[in-house]
Order: sequence, then structure tokens, then C-alpha cells
Amino acid sequence: MAPKKRLITDTFKVVKKAKIKEAKEGKVVKPDPEQEPELVPVPQRQLDLDLLKQFDLNWEFGPCIGITRLQRWERAEELGLNPPLEVYNLLQNYLEDPKYLNSLWHEYPL
Repeated sequence: MAPKKRLITDTFKVVKKAKIKEAKEGKVVKPDPEQEPELVPVPQRQLDLDLLKQFDLNWEFGPCIGITRLQRWERAEELGLNPPLEVYNLLQNYLEDPKYLNSLWHEYPL
């Protein structure tokens, strides 16, 4: 005799969503503009780190394992790869900050 087939609903209860009266009648409910969440500005530090992350992920400028972002930028410049000047200026402003100086994969072992 074959074992009885079990359904997923045997283990998990079926939860039905409540129907909205307006949706049932076909009316469109517009959100109140006063209740819409305001956009929170992204801090400049986060924007800077995102730019550096994009630089790390761009293989056009060569590998970045084992060297700092500044060393990678300088190497790419010497090879004529035209790395973004914005990245260089950003790195010059934060020469002592390891968050800016080290690449995305700095903490991973080689």
C-alpha cells in the first residue's frame, strides 16, 4: 500500500487576505500626499564610499587585491587607462581613513 500523499496545506495553515471593499467595487484608492514618506537625503560619506565601491568593481583599471585604492588608481594612470579623477581627489582628501584607502576586498584573505 502506497503512503498517503501529503499537501503543503497539511503543514502550513492557509491564510486568506481580507478583501478591500473599494477594490471589490473597482474604485482606485489614492494615497494621501501628506502621509507619503519624505525622502531622506543620503549622507555624503555614503555617496563617497559608493563611488569608491564602483571603482573597486570596475575591472577596467586592473585587479585591486593586495594594494590600496590609491596605488591602483596610480597604476591605472601610468598604464593610460584613464581612471576617474574624482576617485583620486576623494582619496587625497582621506589619506588616513582606512575605509576610503582600502579596497572592498581588503578584509578577505588572499
